[in-house]
Amino acid sequence: MAYIGTKPTIGNFQICDAISVVNGQAAYTMQVGSVNVIPQSANHMIVSLNGTIQKPNSSFTVSGSTITFASNLVTNDVIDFIQILGDVLDLGVPSDATVTAAKLGANSVTAAKLNNDIISGSTELASEPADTDEFLVSDAGTLKRIDYSLIKGAAGLNKIVTNTESSGHDYINIDSCFTSTYENYLIVGTANITYGNTNIGIRMRAGGSTATGSLYSRNIAAMFASSYSDAAGQSYIAMSYNDLITANANWFFYVYAPQLAKTTYVSGMMTSANLHSTSFSGYVATTAQYDGIQIYNANTGAGDLNTSKVTVYGLAIW
Repeated sequence: MAYIGTKPTIGNFQICDAISVVNGQAAYTMQVGSVNVIPQSANHMIVSLNGTIQKPNSSFTVSGSTITFASNLVTNDVIDFIQILGDVLDLGVPSDATVTAAKLGANSVTAAKLNNDIISGSTELASEPADTDEFLVSDAGTLKRIDYSLIKGAAGLNKIVTNTESSGHDYINIDSCFTSTYENYLIVGTANITYGNTNIGIRMRAGGSTATGSLYSRNIAAMFASSYSDAAGQSYIAMSYNDLITANANWFFYVYAPQLAKTTYVSGMMTSANLHSTSFSGYVATTAQYDGIQIYNANTGAGDLNTSKVTVYGLAIW
């Protein structure tokens, strides 16, 4: 589109014709090749008077093609030169994707320039972060990044896995839940007992197979017998005895050192509608290493573990 007024001269650097000083005169006409020239502004000029560069809009002003010095010049004053820069090219708004990191000055992006939706407008994680996901922390005022694996719960309960079953089962297997990461574990569970006179027990697993045989013993003080076996003669650590009726059963128990080459111990408590609460403890009479556990209905075929939910937590307390 056409300009209103003088059209900018982009990159047209001009030296004005020599100007003879008139004693007692402050205003002079600028010409190039004996033709009047009009600078864009005083800021578009370099003016030297008596060997000293003059400050625009302070030592001199410009109106049209006339330069006016701040005070009248005298006979011995010399206007060394007047350099007209033309339009020094205001960049205006950069084109999309043209501003690179190299164009930004150090520390030039401040909090004042960050929109407050920088976090709320981003995608939200729907689950626990991966170990290699990173967080920003301030280390004595310096922002640093750190992996989640280095800051996630170092002590307390850390959930490993939850197993949920919607239909009836005689047992619930949870494999690969014991690792070298934790020494001890807490197992919390619930199940609906669909048939009376059910006995619920615990057996250990390794490599996807259940450890069977006469391996499991109960502490006598905790219940009526030191050992329990199913109809096939396979032992287990009983959480209850043959008295569970059709109702919800809830339990928690600790498993001590299943991954270490020593005896694995178990202790905990079960509650139900008719048992109210029953404590139990026992051990596995081997020094094998186990990586899984089985919640076991010893009365196989007589009652199911229905709509069950079992969660394994690692204990990081030392």
